[in-house]
Amino acid sequence: MNLFRLAFKSLWSRRFTVLLIVATIAISTALLLGMEKVRQSARASFTSTVSGVDLLVGARSGPIPLLLYSVFRIGNATNNITWESYQEFANRSDVKWAIPLSLGDSHRGYRVLGTNQDYFNHYRVGNKRKLAFAAGKPFNELLEVVIGAEVAKSLQYGLGQSLIISHGIGSTSFADHDDKPFTISGILKPTGTPVDRTIHVSLAAIEAIHLGWEQGVKIPGAQRSINRIRPKELEPKAITAFMVGLESRIRVFKLQRVINEYKQEPLLAILPGVALQELWGFMSVAEKALWLVSLFVVLAGFLGMVAVSLAGLNERRREIAVYRAVGASRQNIYALLIIEAIILTIIGIGLGVIIVTIGLLASQGLLETRFGLYVTSLWPTLSELKMLLGLFIAGLLSGMVPAFVAYRNSLADGLSAKA
Repeated sequence: MNLFRLAFKSLWSRRFTVLLIVATIAISTALLLGMEKVRQSARASFTSTVSGVDLLVGARSGPIPLLLYSVFRIGNATNNITWESYQEFANRSDVKWAIPLSLGDSHRGYRVLGTNQDYFNHYRVGNKRKLAFAAGKPFNELLEVVIGAEVAKSLQYGLGQSLIISHGIGSTSFADHDDKPFTISGILKPTGTPVDRTIHVSLAAIEAIHLGWEQGVKIPGAQRSINRIRPKELEPKAITAFMVGLESRIRVFKLQRVINEYKQEPLLAILPGVALQELWGFMSVAEKALWLVSLFVVLAGFLGMVAVSLAGLNERRREIAVYRAVGASRQNIYALLIIEAIILTIIGIGLGVIIVTIGLLASQGLLETRFGLYVTSLWPTLSELKMLLGLFIAGLLSGMVPAFVAYRNSLADGLSAKA
């Protein structure tokens, strides 16, 4: 107990230097813990880019390509699905809802998604969060469009404005559906997912703008106004993919097998969560690189602690010599410096944890809406507690270096003139 009291008094007498050491440890801890929180949140948010969907169905290709073009709007489908096949599975008794997805058009580089009202009713992001409107409402009229938050912000669009959809997915297109301009009826709130970068229209609108087109080429004089289009012509003939929600999730594997063995056309049904985990595995290199950067930050922090401690040790030679003169053994000096290192490490780690917790608490809403990062736990998890234990051991080892140097200093060295 005497050594602990002496350690606190000694640290207080050098409070400015001690403050620098504690700040170094706290910043290192905050960076490492913050990086780990961001990494875990990014993984959790990525795997919940689409949630509540039991099966994702598309033309037979592969799980990753299907996931990329239907959820992330990256690339194109190898083939489409007939409308009859979609209806057959959507009308099954064990299917609660089905969301059709039709892709292939764009507007100034942003993908256009043809769907129906079930998209706004059943599509979920993050922790099963429903799509919400920042302004306006879902499309009701044929040529109404709902845009994502990033589209509205980037292109400075508002309710009631008109936009022209282009054929194809390039940022620049010379094949515009300019004879049928759309009116913005709604703007979605930010989700931090590909929904923010998507322009949503009805399936009937997709059919309407492509009347008079063949193989992506506009046929001169074949376009018709909305009033001259028969309702039967607006029924989709094919879609890109569709999402399925079941009445009971225990039937998911049975329906997946039925779809994959469908005789009428080659289809592929995947579990989105499994495919998202597989896709995240391809990005493990970036994840490891992030972890390595964090590790070097901590290493630099504790090396700085050792350097400051060793530099301060030269100024403490006379103090240590006085301890020796009043009866302290070399083992007592060693233990004193180890106790000081333990105190500094505990305080620094504690401050680092507090900094990260307060920072996450203050920015949680911004992280969710702007970056789609959903922090599952503000307090350290079991893996993070192990990480903090590793930091404590690193701090202890860092304190052993100046302690060993002080242990070797003799009484005569401490009282010499050069000290």
